[in-house]
Amino acid sequence: MVLLPSLFDGLARGVSMKKGKNQNNETDGGREAAESMAKDAKKNEMMLCSSGTVNSNKSNDFASICSKRGQKGTNQDSAIVWEKFGCQEDMIFCGIFDGHGPWGHIVAKRVKNSVPASLLCNWQKALSLTSLPHQLDTEFNSTSHHFDIWKQSYLKAYADVDLELKHHPGIDAFRSGTTALTIIKQGEHLVIANVGDSRAVLATTSDDGKLAPLQLTVDFKPNIPEEAERILQCNGRVFCLRDEPGVYRVWTPNGDTPGLALSRAIGDHCVKEFGLISVPDVTQRNITNNDQFVILATDGVWDVISNEAAVEIVSSTEDREKSAKKLVQCAMRAWKYKKRGIAMDDISAICLFFHPKLSQQVNFVKASAPAKMAKLG
Repeated sequence: MVLLPSLFDGLARGVSMKKGKNQNNETDGGREAAESMAKDAKKNEMMLCSSGTVNSNKSNDFASICSKRGQKGTNQDSAIVWEKFGCQEDMIFCGIFDGHGPWGHIVAKRVKNSVPASLLCNWQKALSLTSLPHQLDTEFNSTSHHFDIWKQSYLKAYADVDLELKHHPGIDAFRSGTTALTIIKQGEHLVIANVGDSRAVLATTSDDGKLAPLQLTVDFKPNIPEEAERILQCNGRVFCLRDEPGVYRVWTPNGDTPGLALSRAIGDHCVKEFGLISVPDVTQRNITNNDQFVILATDGVWDVISNEAAVEIVSSTEDREKSAKKLVQCAMRAWKYKKRGIAMDDISAICLFFHPKLSQQVNFVKASAPAKMAKLG
């Protein structure tokens, strides 16, 4: 089901008129409409922004969410699941955000609230510019065309949210920021956008009937060659502190700040001119019957739990409602013996299941090949 421009524009004009705004302000009107949809979704229990579950009667999709505060103070993780995203029966949005810095918890929450509406607005705008309504159905069936619309919408949305954050009068994002890992599942099409080191891992059944993990995202650390090269070309610095061997951080040319262990983030504007970017890596995957679920989690999980172990934990949890909670609890226990003497990080996870629960438990085995994804740019 495609959200036709006329439907979205009509809602946008209605919202703008209620607010007393100029009807010609399409961008503001579209954003207002998207935010109105978000409010309705939350009111109708199609949106979840805290630990719990989301399960629509009209969808096979089932999502489980869990977040636990670490030992560093306020929980700076934030997560969201929005069913029927943009009033589309076959569409679901999931996002997980890991804040850092003094304002990290506020930045993560703000980005969580802003990205879905901005993405929806930019997607509608891209659709309206793509083709005439009678041509839309044919052209939209093209996988590459479909992905390109989402990719351009994602790039614009992340850029817009980062810019809004920079100029927000009530939020200091100069030395604070957040990761932003989000996915759109539209029918059997999955689009992933990632900034930072939160990670998405897909569980898929191999030819021998065993379950295997496929990592769908890149952990954007400063020591990745392409990332380091960009930072160095912008006069930023990348190095480890003596007491943190192996932990590469981004530093300003002539200072000792901010020591950011990411090469991409929303916010952190003190190092944006020195190579840090908020541009998401956007990829896609066509979901098959073999694909069972996807895990989105912050680095509080991945620092102590492998992809293989995470898939095994989720797949072996009999009650899907408890799958994310079980993964988070396992990560919390792993911190106690793998990271002794280090304060536990905030730990958050989303488990999105694609199919009704199988009667038989699917076996598990470590993946022997990397994920194959269609990727542009």
